[in-house]
Amino acid sequence: MKWNWQQKDWPHFTYDSALLKEREETFLLKSGVFLGTFQYLGEIDKSALIVDLISDEALKTSEIEGEILNRDSVQSSIRRHFGLAVDNRRVPPAEQGIGEMSADLYRDFEKPLSQEILFNWHALLMKGRRDIHEVGIYRTHIEPMQVVSGRIDKPKIHFEAPPSKR
Repeated sequence: MKWNWQQKDWPHFTYDSALLKEREETFLLKSGVFLGTFQYLGEIDKSALIVDLISDEALKTSEIEGEILNRDSVQSSIRRHFGLAVDNRRVPPAEQGIGEMSADLYRDFEKPLSQEILFNWHALLMKGRRDIHEVGIYRTHIEPMQVVSGRIDKPKIHFEAPPSKR
């Protein structure tokens, strides 16, 4: 199997917009309903909804990488970074990092993605990790970076990233 980065047209992919038309229309309709409802919420409810949506995304993103985070801690971290009321819970480094990264992304989503932003997000996500030595930089090791699941004797490779030199 070829990975996406092994395709001859990588990274300049094309797609048929007609195949996405129905899904795009559904998305736009549901987005309109959501935004219409959102404008009638009070500020406290708006803030709670934003924190809930951002934390859902943060938790799902972490699950893809096999990391299960504590929802209450992630939400506490996000609330803290938005200057909202929080309890006195101790938030572990992983939840602190993804909370800070998510809040940064929410506040600055219109900024063009840069190496500096990408490296900062990586540093936030790796907060408290002692097993990862290359933080906030591109990989330099020879071994492939893979997303793997399954038993150790029968691993399933879901994705392999391009070699570090690429």
